[in-house]
Amino acid sequence: MGCITMASLKKNKELLNLITRSNRLGSNPKNTNYAGGNTSAKGVEIDPSTGKPINLLWVKGSGGDLGTLTEAGLAVLELDRVRALIDVYPGVEREDEMVAAFDYCLHGRGGAAPSIDTAMHALVDAAHVDHLHPDSGIAIATAKDGEKLTKKIFGDKVAWVDWRRPGFQLGLDIAAIKAANPQAIGCILGGHGITAWGETSAAAENNSNFIIKTAETFIAKNGKKNPFGDKVAGYEALKPKARLAKAAAIAPFIRGLASTDKPMVGHFTDAPAVLDFLGSAKLKKLAALGTSCPDHFLRTKVKPMVLDLPADADIEKVKARLVKLHEQYRKDYEAYYSKHKSKNSPAMRGADPAIVLVPGVGMFSFGANKQTARVAGEFYQNAINVMRGAESISTYSPISDAEKFNIEYWSLEEAKLQRMPKPKPLASRVAFVTGAGSGIGKAIAERIVAEGGCVVIADLNLENAQSVAASLGRDNAVAVHIDVTSEAAIQSALAEASIAFGGVDLIVNNAGLSLSKPLLETTQRDWDLQHDVMARGSFLVSRESARILLDQKMGGDIIYISSKNSVFAGPNNIAYSATKADQAHQVRLLAVELGEHGVRVNGINPDGVVRGSGIFAGGWGASRAKVYGVNENDLGKYYAQRTILKREVLPETVANAVIALTAGELTHTTGLHIPVDAGVAAAFLR
Repeated sequence: MGCITMASLKKNKELLNLITRSNRLGSNPKNTNYAGGNTSAKGVEIDPSTGKPINLLWVKGSGGDLGTLTEAGLAVLELDRVRALIDVYPGVEREDEMVAAFDYCLHGRGGAAPSIDTAMHALVDAAHVDHLHPDSGIAIATAKDGEKLTKKIFGDKVAWVDWRRPGFQLGLDIAAIKAANPQAIGCILGGHGITAWGETSAAAENNSNFIIKTAETFIAKNGKKNPFGDKVAGYEALKPKARLAKAAAIAPFIRGLASTDKPMVGHFTDAPAVLDFLGSAKLKKLAALGTSCPDHFLRTKVKPMVLDLPADADIEKVKARLVKLHEQYRKDYEAYYSKHKSKNSPAMRGADPAIVLVPGVGMFSFGANKQTARVAGEFYQNAINVMRGAESISTYSPISDAEKFNIEYWSLEEAKLQRMPKPKPLASRVAFVTGAGSGIGKAIAERIVAEGGCVVIADLNLENAQSVAASLGRDNAVAVHIDVTSEAAIQSALAEASIAFGGVDLIVNNAGLSLSKPLLETTQRDWDLQHDVMARGSFLVSRESARILLDQKMGGDIIYISSKNSVFAGPNNIAYSATKADQAHQVRLLAVELGEHGVRVNGINPDGVVRGSGIFAGGWGASRAKVYGVNENDLGKYYAQRTILKREVLPETVANAVIALTAGELTHTTGLHIPVDAGVAAAFLR
């Protein structure tokens, strides 16, 4: 990062203090949201090009997160050059040009990209500056009489700054206020958040915490008892079990509506604060006013979509009403865009809601990936807290729709979006993989996440599933218990998937087991067990997941991990091969039936997957090795030598085929079986 190294980080106490302060502030949700706010420090380093001291500004870069900030997330600028921009500042009308000007002020390579708030940090005459979005501070900032409240709460210790879009002029405004009020430790930014400063890192942090805590205490002591009004009969929260059941039942349908313009991943919460808001008399009024802080509405859209039916409304009635509300939401958003756009505005990015509120049930939030969806929900919870605080002591009065539009469709915001990396092939897709706690299923799950998808690790061994999910990351995977021989267990697992991600798109029927016995030694129980797990199990998983796919109306994929044995007659495995043949024909049957809904059904026929295979480790390997007269440890090599390519098939090899079918160019392929066996002529499809 520029001329700063880890060695210099250890030597530069101001820089080290900045990072540790940022992490403390950012890790507390009362202080700021994920990726919200920014912090800075000013200090002196030796310029390698001159050998002389140089004044530097370190400030959190664009898009970074305070709670996890590292040195790499800081932009490094030459302070005197940034301040010299005052002399060439062309005025508010050409405000956007100033961000590009920061590039000419970078020190060395500059580190992270400077954010729009860089001017605020550079121009304020203090060694350390914090800009945060605490719920309590924004409550004051969005109160109708916020300026008077600021004076009442803080006296002359904290100043008020009228709403102004973030940028160079706001930096000038705050710098002027600090200069005119030397006793002030910070300010409330109308409609937005807070800024605090100090000559030491500790002083800045203490001042930030003072403003946040003082505002919080004032609201708690002086606020109304029921700021959202009376509770509305019929809109109270359902009991937990009923609440989750209803959420699971409607989540895929809502996800489909929210994905009209582009596919979205969902997130659900029934947090107490959310349920309290949804059951209140002021829900409709406050939701219509929308959020205020730019960090909020850039992730939540300006307004949520609110279901106006009681908590116990019939599911089909709920769906019918949601369709009507969604149509109106899109019309309203298009009208909002048309009313405020200019000739230079970017194209409308989509008219679907990012937040859907269902009284008695909870909040559904949506984004291009799980993290984005989750964070959108967290931000709307912050907005609820803000509205509660503002209504407690005054009247909630957010910035206007015109101002919201100017930020939502700001050329700088558009440029930021354009800088984002191209989505991976499975971005926004949710996979449900059975038997994913080990072997082939685990490899498939890992590959799906690597390609940008989310995955539900469904396995009979929940501990294994949880271990795999944990290794893939919080926002990428969840573990669920599943017994594919149980219809109820399958329904429960898919309900959990719908709660976790809003639905499913890609189903992989991988769960299986095998017993190697000759015909006369194969018992009825052997036969029934293998057919119950693989033939009936995959049928039930496909049927129940198809209900979700059809509810979403987003198409989808169903993949069967069948076997070479579905078409190849080998010795001593009548039950296994027969059930694999059953699975293989399910592929063809479902491809025909589900094609009109955009659902593609394909199969994969592996062979000889020994390493990492749960089936082989469970006794199948020893049995097959005995049949072929080889050492069990050499079984994989044996299988490889009997193939045309002489290559061993691994779990990852099968995962590759799943990705080829679902993330590649085979968009018009259904009803296909792909051999993944390194070439077994006797199993060639005819």
